[in-house]
Amino acid sequence: MDFRLTDELLEVQALAARLFSALGDSDTLWTELGRTGLLGLALPDEHGGAGLGMDAACVLLEEQGRTVSAAPVWPHIVAATALARHACGDVLTGIAGGAVRLTVALEEYGSATAAAPTCRATPTECGSGSGTWRLSGVKAAVPTPEGADFVLVSAAADDGPGLYLVTNHDLAWEPAPTTDLDRAQDLVLESTPALWVGGRQTLTEVVRWSRLAVAALQVGVADGALRLAADYVRDRRQFGRSIGSFQSVQHQLADCWTDVDAMRLTLWQALTCDTDENHADRAALVAAWWCGQAGLDVVHRVQHVHGGIGVDTDYPVHRYFLWGKQLAATFGGPEAVLQELGELLAGNER
Repeated sequence: MDFRLTDELLEVQALAARLFSALGDSDTLWTELGRTGLLGLALPDEHGGAGLGMDAACVLLEEQGRTVSAAPVWPHIVAATALARHACGDVLTGIAGGAVRLTVALEEYGSATAAAPTCRATPTECGSGSGTWRLSGVKAAVPTPEGADFVLVSAAADDGPGLYLVTNHDLAWEPAPTTDLDRAQDLVLESTPALWVGGRQTLTEVVRWSRLAVAALQVGVADGALRLAADYVRDRRQFGRSIGSFQSVQHQLADCWTDVDAMRLTLWQALTCDTDENHADRAALVAAWWCGQAGLDVVHRVQHVHGGIGVDTDYPVHRYFLWGKQLAATFGGPEAVLQELGELLAGNER
C-alpha cells in the first residue's frame, strides 16, 4: 500500500514544521496554529475547517512531536471532530481558529478503561439520549484543562457508556503531575451538569481517534529523538574517532530507525482503516501498541547512546525521553493495549 503523503498533506507538513520549529513553546504558538488553519484541519468546511480529516491531524501532530512543542493540540482536534460529527454546532463557533478551546477527559484510575468508564451519568428531567445530565466521578490526568472552554467527558449511564460535554466553569480540578510536565489535572465531578453528545459508538470513535493522535505524536517524538542522537554520535569523539563509527552504537540507532519506520507504517495503516468498521479498532490498537512500545524503546536507546549527558535535564534529549514515557503510558500503556487487542481478536473468533 502506498502511504506517501498527498500534495495537500505535504503542504500541511511543511507549514507545521515551520511553525513548531520557529515558535516552540512560545505563547504565540496556539494563536498561530489557529490563524493558519492548522487547528481546523480535521473539521468539515461548514464549521470553518479544511475537511482533511484525521490524516492531516496526524501529520500535524507528528511535526509537533518531532519538536516536542508544548501545545494542547491533540485533545482539541479530537473533541472538535466529535462535536462536528454529532451536530453540536453552537459550540463549534470559534473552534477552528482556536478562540474556543476543547480538551478531553477519557481516563480514570483503577481498572477502568477508556472504552468502559466508571464515571456515572444520570439523566435529569429531559430523559435519556438528550437534554441535561449529571456526572459524578473522577477523570484522571485531563490534558491541559487550564484555559479550555469545554471538556468532553466519557461516562457510563444505565444504557451504556457515552460522551458528554461539560462547560469548564467552576469545575473542581486537582493537580496530576505527569512525566512530560504537562499541566494535566484530575477532574472531580459531583453531580456536574453536562450535555449528551453520543453513545457507545461515539465513545468508540473518540477513543480510536485519541489513540491515533497520541500515536502520531509518539512517531514524531521518536523520530526527533533519533535525529538528535544521529547528530550527537556524529560529532561526539572518543578514542580519537566519532562514536557513531562504533558498531554497537550503529546497531542501537539502526534498531531505532527500524522501530520508527514500523511505528509510522502501523499508524498510516490504521488511518486508512479508520472508516472500516470491521478493521478500524483492531488497526488502531495495533498502531497504539507499536507506537507505545517501540516509542518507549527508542527514547531509552537514544538516551543511552548519549551517555551521562542523556540524563542532564538541561540537554534536549531529556525532554524527548519524558514525552516518550508519558505518551507510552497514555490509555494504560502497551500492556493494557495488548490485552484489549487480544480480547478483541478473541471476540471476533467466537
